[in-house]
Amino acid sequence: MEQEIPTYAQAPADAEAVFHTAGAGLETVSALLHAVEAAEPAEELAYENRLVQVRLGLASGLFAALRAKHPATASHSLRVAMGCSSWALAMHLPKEQCDEIEVAALLHDIGKIGVPDNILLKPGQLSSDEYNLVERHRQIGVDILRACCSSEETLRIIQHCGDWFNGSREGQAFSGEALPLGGRLLAIVDAFDAMTTDQVYRRAMSRERAMSELFEYAGTQFDPNLVKEFFTYLTADQIQLATAAARRWLKDLQARDANSLWQLNPTLGTAAATSQVFQQRLLESMHDAVVFVDNGQRILLWNQAAERMTGISAVSVSHKFWSPQLLQLRDERQKLIQDENCPVGQAMRSGEQSLRRLCMTSRGGKKLEVDAHIVPVYSRGGVAHGVALLLHDASTQITLEQRVRTLHEKASRDPLTQVGNRAEFDRALVANVQRRLVDRQPCSLIICDIDHFKKVNDTFGHQAGDAVLINFAGLLKRHCREGDLVARYGGEEFVMLCSDCDNATATERAEELRAELELCEQENLDGQSITASFGVTELQDGDTAETMLRRADRGLYQAKAGGRNRVVQLGAGIGDKEPAKKTVGGGWLAWLLGNSVNVDMVLARTLVTAVPFNVVVEKLRGFIADHHAEVDAIAEGHIGLRIEGDQVPFTRRNDDRPVPFCIELKFEEAPPGEGRLAGATRTLVHVSLRPQRNRDRRRQDTLERAQQLLGSLKSYLVAQDLPQSAEA
Repeated sequence: MEQEIPTYAQAPADAEAVFHTAGAGLETVSALLHAVEAAEPAEELAYENRLVQVRLGLASGLFAALRAKHPATASHSLRVAMGCSSWALAMHLPKEQCDEIEVAALLHDIGKIGVPDNILLKPGQLSSDEYNLVERHRQIGVDILRACCSSEETLRIIQHCGDWFNGSREGQAFSGEALPLGGRLLAIVDAFDAMTTDQVYRRAMSRERAMSELFEYAGTQFDPNLVKEFFTYLTADQIQLATAAARRWLKDLQARDANSLWQLNPTLGTAAATSQVFQQRLLESMHDAVVFVDNGQRILLWNQAAERMTGISAVSVSHKFWSPQLLQLRDERQKLIQDENCPVGQAMRSGEQSLRRLCMTSRGGKKLEVDAHIVPVYSRGGVAHGVALLLHDASTQITLEQRVRTLHEKASRDPLTQVGNRAEFDRALVANVQRRLVDRQPCSLIICDIDHFKKVNDTFGHQAGDAVLINFAGLLKRHCREGDLVARYGGEEFVMLCSDCDNATATERAEELRAELELCEQENLDGQSITASFGVTELQDGDTAETMLRRADRGLYQAKAGGRNRVVQLGAGIGDKEPAKKTVGGGWLAWLLGNSVNVDMVLARTLVTAVPFNVVVEKLRGFIADHHAEVDAIAEGHIGLRIEGDQVPFTRRNDDRPVPFCIELKFEEAPPGEGRLAGATRTLVHVSLRPQRNRDRRRQDTLERAQQLLGSLKSYLVAQDLPQSAEA
């Protein structure tokens, strides 16, 4: 029977469900099929090999060469190919066209084989000259493939997938619909995956911000109609779409594969699999950062402690060149260490280990004193393999999470599962929200609920149900990192507060939990497995502990409403720029600041967002739900809200009762942007805020509360202040 492909008509009505993908939205190939998501690394790589071999046949050797050259690029290409495949199937494109798009997506970065390693593996942003050199990789890829690829359309897709829709790139011969459909489609999926993946010079964007970027450049860089189609595609059932694409690759295409002599070898050595599991668990549970650097100065391992200490994810530095500039290492005299004086390079040359007190700077700008132990690694035959670098936090500062665990361990634990209780979670959430907003550091929240738990108790008894709760709590604790908090929120509902963790990483961790739980046999349930649903969000500007919790809980509700056993991520995350403070629109109220504020309008702003108006309305519904706002008035292009308000989290005054606010919102279509944004669809939002009670206008914290609400509204709408020049 032919595999049924879901259509856009099956998409959820709530546009915020665009972010409820099964595996963090094109982030991991393992998120495509449930059975593979929780596989061991060797099994997952074997599965990837099989996908590539079936799809490419003879050309799979080219993909193997790309993986050997740059594994991160190969993984990105496979994610993009599977995303393009499921999108093309949902669009009901002809099978031949799907074939061309899939092959082009898998090999669109094959030209990076011809890019020098010192540029391709550079641990930082590229200069303009380096960027231009990398941009040549598409033409290099076409030249490589022309000798063995008989499909001219596949070559055209690869050649033009980097062209801009409006034809503004230098040397572009085509524009608009003259560009191949596959190239326009590939450009969108490629950009979305790149934006939602960690890079060494920046953390991954949330999917809301990435989608906003696509809308921002719709009509210039991207096909505007396809951007809207992509948004609709993301609201569909991603599990069903991705599964259909993978089945097509592994079943429909396998019978036509006539290149059996040119297969990748899917059998990987597993003799040391058990010992590798112990070693991996040890490395990931260590409090000290561990980094492996090979003879070619490439980073092979970057454990979780290294991620926490540096603020840089392992994915973003994998197989990149090591350099002391990556961490801005300083020596004992506080002088920046140059490459020629790098202790890692010195250990490679001398073969001697050393222990030094150094200073490093994390990606967030925090300086940290560390004891660096540099150990050369040799085999029994005396062959040098590289250097192991251990970094121990030598500072006297103790984190908030460590103090909490030390002082309140017994009083803060759930007696059954031995994870944190609700009171401990409530306290930690408030503290983290306050501190992270000030420090501008990410913090994420995962809410999870066991599906159909009542049936477990009814069928197997409450003792079996308790055992399931204990096992589930143990799973959450095993996936905990230093500084995280796992707590039982109530009944079968658990929460995980993830420090130094953004939306993309938290969603990936939730997906790993979901997949592992689904495959885990429960002894007390006669070997049956259970599933759970997950809501994920990241702290964002204007949040309070209440709004962050409500947003994550809304994600959990959408996961359950969407069929359970899935992950829903909501929210745009914390912005890159610190929000302005103690300012008002146009400066017309600045002279009144002081002991009191006594005006009808406390704050007025004009915001601009790249997302279309219908999406703005859906995102506004999330703001209303999470702030428990009431709608006072609705008219065409206008809405009035009343918010009772949460307590201001930054102050501790005696009169810190909630300040009820009235918010007026007026919407209109924005004028076209300039330059690169010319032709982009944008929406203007005119916002005015005033206290509902006259007596609150004299409170000193009224403006602060208004700014907090405005910041929250901007985060929900993924909006920015309209520049004064544009407003004029």
